[in-house]
Amino acid sequence: MFNQLVVGIKWFESVVFSIVEGVAALLVLACVTILFSGVVGRYFFDSPLVWSDELASILFLWLAMIGSVIALKRGEHMRMTALVSKLSPAKRHYLEAIAMVACLFYLAIVLLPAYHFALDEVMVTTPSLEISNAWRAAAIPIGMLLMIFFCLFRLGTLGSLKTTLFGVCLTLLIAGIFYACSPWLVPLGKYNLLIFFVGVAGFCILAGVPIAFAFGLGTIAYLGLSTRLPLSVVVGRLDESMSHMVLLAVPLFVFLGLLMEMTGMARAMVAFLASMLGHVKGGLSYVLVGAMYLVSGISGSKAADMAAIAPALFPEMKRNTPPGELVALLAATGAQTETIPPSLVLITIGSVTGVSITALFTGGMLPAFILGLILCMLVWWRNRHTPITNTIKPSVRVISKLFVIALPALLLPFVIRAAVVEGIATATEVSTIGIVYGLFCGLIVYRQFDWKRLLPMLVDTACLSGAILLIIGAATGMAWALTQSGFSQVILKVMTDLNGSWQLFMLISVLVFIVLGSVLEGIPAIVLFGPLLFPVARQLGINEVHYSMVVILSMGVGLFAPPLGVGYYAACAIGKVDPDEGVKPILGYLVALFLGILVIALVPWLSTCFL
Repeated sequence: MFNQLVVGIKWFESVVFSIVEGVAALLVLACVTILFSGVVGRYFFDSPLVWSDELASILFLWLAMIGSVIALKRGEHMRMTALVSKLSPAKRHYLEAIAMVACLFYLAIVLLPAYHFALDEVMVTTPSLEISNAWRAAAIPIGMLLMIFFCLFRLGTLGSLKTTLFGVCLTLLIAGIFYACSPWLVPLGKYNLLIFFVGVAGFCILAGVPIAFAFGLGTIAYLGLSTRLPLSVVVGRLDESMSHMVLLAVPLFVFLGLLMEMTGMARAMVAFLASMLGHVKGGLSYVLVGAMYLVSGISGSKAADMAAIAPALFPEMKRNTPPGELVALLAATGAQTETIPPSLVLITIGSVTGVSITALFTGGMLPAFILGLILCMLVWWRNRHTPITNTIKPSVRVISKLFVIALPALLLPFVIRAAVVEGIATATEVSTIGIVYGLFCGLIVYRQFDWKRLLPMLVDTACLSGAILLIIGAATGMAWALTQSGFSQVILKVMTDLNGSWQLFMLISVLVFIVLGSVLEGIPAIVLFGPLLFPVARQLGINEVHYSMVVILSMGVGLFAPPLGVGYYAACAIGKVDPDEGVKPILGYLVALFLGILVIALVPWLSTCFL
């Protein structure tokens, strides 16, 4: 009887998850269709769909929350596991249980404020569709309820009953201690920032709690135990940040990257570049740098960029190059191309700081090109004595044939960027143009379109997007709490005490964001610290686009720097290389990137010359 009950519960869970995946896929398709219809109606028929952005915004919040549910069920929310992975399996099980209980604890606390927030929106009517705004706001409590549902199931599969009870008891004990000490916390003032945002959030991150939930726990603990502000503020910030139309480009560019890989567009680009440089010393390494420059920013995901390039190049490159060198260069190119538009990081920094996204797209090309040249110089130095074996220089006819084959794929980045610059589509809508172009190439040009992969691609898009957007929502709440606490004024005072030296401020910013990039990853670090430091940069007379380039590239170095940078481990996983093999080779690339960033930081013209 008990076994039948367990089987029935698992069946019910799988049915619910299948429904959630189906809804997520439909939401992605709906967003693409609505936004592309808006572009067609406005640009080709001069008849804009006034309701398209409003409907897309409503569906976007649902997509973000449903995607977060899928990411939680799959265990794919961003987290730092550098310390957890070094523990024994038994200790890892305990920390996994604690992390899941922490997620459950956060969701349980915020669920009621989220419900009341949705109720308050019942009386608000949307301007174009003239429907209750509760249809949009309801996504937050329903998404949290689904996450609680899957949290409970996932908690039951992590380990034994002993580990689960340990996680529950430890979490409740810590929460009880903090609650009992709350009368003594209020008078501490700004010192509470260290207790909650460094202590609580930092401990959660190190313990392997997903970053979004670690941020959320630190914020609600700070607001609930040391201030009199209502927790509904957290839900409001979550709703505001995750409904930002600019961020709708996140799932759409992720889907475009997956589409490029499936249709063979990425392989065609790499094959052409390999034919041109594959016969020189370290030639395929140059191809790797160039291919990442072309592909990066299209998918919006560095993991997707690397996954599109590495499988096509690594089998041939491993004949003459040690695996550790390959994965080190792959990780370095990931950091180098962070400013290639239209990347998620550029879109995010524009949305949270108010910097023109078009200006960021324009200013990002040259800094990445300069870092690419520096990496190529290092590649030449390391391969100057490498013998060339079993490599035949292709004829002009072969190169020309590969160029013709790759031309439709090579045109994609230029089509996307031209659509933004010429005003055909916004930074959000332009992704749909890329998707339609990719569908055309896959179906008509390359004739490689596996319809069976379409549903998994849509679900994967929702999953990755939900993981990213939940971090943005939680980090926005934390940034708001930090601002209200007066932390930004403390930062401003420290930075303005630099006697007006913008060069020193830039150097400090480079070092700080390298550390933040390795610990928090790029997007959460930008959302958390961008609104605090950009006003300081403005006061010191630093161009916002210039400062954005320095910040993004610095975080990219941190993201791909071992031992904490998760991007480095993603590169190792994609290249199927042991992380230990790449640690030594990547140090030279990181030093080269750091020197290049200093040049970009001290020469503003490199970021602003095309503005």
